[in-house]
Amino acid sequence: MTLETTPWDSAEFLGSTQAIAACIEAALEDGDPALVTHALGVVARARGMTQLARDAGVTREALYKALSADGDPKLSTFFGVMKALGVKLSVQPMGACAVAVLASEAKQSRGLTRGSG
Repeated sequence: MTLETTPWDSAEFLGSTQAIAACIEAALEDGDPALVTHALGVVARARGMTQLARDAGVTREALYKALSADGDPKLSTFFGVMKALGVKLSVQPMGACAVAVLASEAKQSRGLTRGSG
């Protein structure tokens, strides 16, 4: 008895801007550039590569190449695609260690560390 399966295409489940943002956010949190490129490629297929390329200000061929398995999109392409998708990038400190570093830098800039006076 053989098991029948159907192909899985995550692009079919990216019908809203919230779903698209969650997909890209998960890839960014992982930190692997190849995963981010792959996620953007899936999202681009969900939205329609031709229209997304037009909205992002690049050719369809350039977008396919940038978001391919071997692609490495330029930062300008990345931001163009993000804008065309209606999502934005935000930056946060990476946990308690980053907070401690920022606090230390803030103290130093105000002259509140030892040996400052």
